Amino acid sequence: MRAAICQALSDAEHQNPNSVQAQTLRLIKCALDDRDVVARARGDCSGCVDQEIVSLLETMVEQREASAAGYDDTGRIADADRERQEIEVIQKFLPRPLSGESLERAVEAVIADLEATKLKDVGRCMAALRARYPGQIECSTAGQAVRSALC
Repeated sequence: MRAAICQALSDAEHQNPNSVQAQTLRLIKCALDDRDVVARARGDCSGCVDQEIVSLLETMVEQREASAAGYDDTGRIADADRERQEIEVIQKFLPRPLSGESLERAVEAVIADLEATKLKDVGRCMAALRARYPGQIECSTAGQAVRSALC
């Protein structure tokens, strides 16, 4: 994931260093570097792992969504549009949420592995799904799929 971000940054800077894409990728790279420093201080010499990168990117999207909403409320449409453009760049690096048949297969596998049979097992199944597919589980959709499979 880190390599993909660095390559995209290099490509974006080569095409247009002042573009929203290049500037957003620089922000991501800076945030990654900061997280790497923290990880190394904890003794993890390899820096932050992909799961931490996904968490960082999700946080960056949430921040920009909140900013865009605030800009919309105050009538600063250009700033809100800029935040939305940054969200699009960031989301390119986030894993796609499981849906459809892939979600159903994942749910079936978790239910089989946990030998879940009752609705009270939904919590365990959801925890296992989130652990197996970090950043790819939308709780409401996955919860409905688990409930449907257990009924």
